Amino acid sequence: MSTMNISLPDTLKNFVDEQVSTRGYGTSSEYVRELIRKDQDRQRMRALLLAGASSPEREPADAAYFEALRDRVRR
Repeated sequence: MSTMNISLPDTLKNFVDEQVSTRGYGTSSEYVRELIRKDQDRQRMRALLLAGASSPEREPADAAYFEALRDRVRR
């Protein structure tokens, strides 16, 4: 695992320390890793949403469409 040092103003360091103590993290590194993972997830979701928004429309997503999906899952 690599090491990265970051500098934070006192207000942000105090915030991180508070999050670590109140939310059950063992270290500030654990907290920062979770934030980075959540940001990666957010970026992936954004890319998927943008790809979906720019893709051609296929069929309406109406009640019949969702019922067909449910049927496929049930089988």
